[in-house]
Amino acid sequence: MPIQSCDPRPRVGITAVGSLLPEDALSSDELQREVARRSGLALPARLLTQATGIVSRRVAAAGVYASTLAVGAARRALESAGLGPLDVDLLVFASASRDLVEPATAHIVQAELGSRAHAVDVTNACNSFVNGIDLARSAVLAGRARRALVVTGETPSRAVRMDPADFAEFRGGFAGYTFGDAGAAVLLEEVGRGGILDVDSETHSEHWEVGGIPGGGSRHPRGDAYTYFQGDGHELRGVFEKVGTAVIDRTLHRTGMDWDGFAKVLVHQVTVPYLERFAELTGVPAQKLVVTVPELGNVASASIGVQLERVFPELAAGERVLFVGLGGGISIMTMVWEKS
Repeated sequence: MPIQSCDPRPRVGITAVGSLLPEDALSSDELQREVARRSGLALPARLLTQATGIVSRRVAAAGVYASTLAVGAARRALESAGLGPLDVDLLVFASASRDLVEPATAHIVQAELGSRAHAVDVTNACNSFVNGIDLARSAVLAGRARRALVVTGETPSRAVRMDPADFAEFRGGFAGYTFGDAGAAVLLEEVGRGGILDVDSETHSEHWEVGGIPGGGSRHPRGDAYTYFQGDGHELRGVFEKVGTAVIDRTLHRTGMDWDGFAKVLVHQVTVPYLERFAELTGVPAQKLVVTVPELGNVASASIGVQLERVFPELAAGERVLFVGLGGGISIMTMVWEKS
């Protein structure tokens, strides 16, 4: 059942997409051997592969930063739209990673691109990119921007502890061994039909301590130990299972849609078991998903952007896609987008 709207405001849609993956690949078995070598831990054979379903991930080389991946993805998006950097008047860098504490990484991206847009950062863990799209859409609807470029560059592989002191420390940072690096970008502007039709979100901030990277802020401004991801992956998964389906059910009910109404469902992907559990809880058909986690790992906020770039050319005008963003904090966001 299609969404019916009498809203007189213009519609804002995603008109171009780009992504960029680092060249270097690292298998889970190679990663585990390196961790065992540096730490001296006797880890069960193929533990990382079997526990996560992640076979490999891409890893940014030395000299490749969050901004580097964002710039590469942005150039691809602009090229596919036949536009240049000066055609954009809002640039949002929306990522869990960043180059520096200050200034905003958006300025580094902008300087490299050669654009002159209003440039800002948006950070909300693995939900950053979808949040950035929503905020950019709002700016276009408000007349504050004509054309917005939302970019992400994720380098969470650099928050992985390669030399845990003992098995307890290895287990405490286990979720970090799912990480891979990637960049993504989308262009947003007014469209005559379709576009972003619905947005919903739910936030449960009482769970902010479940997992994250504690260093770099006023709580832990210095200290190498704080620069690694820390958190219980099972607890994170439990929280999402408890609260994550409500917003999805609400979105389907409010829009009058069911899974048959979506060409694809793009969901943030952490591990293969996590994705399988998501499908089980929500009932989304497996063929609607764009599975990237076995080959790319958990690429944080770039996950949905990378998936979208893969299916964008095959989507026909009028087909709809559901985005499901999940992020530490804890936050969930859904977005219904129709290709124009």
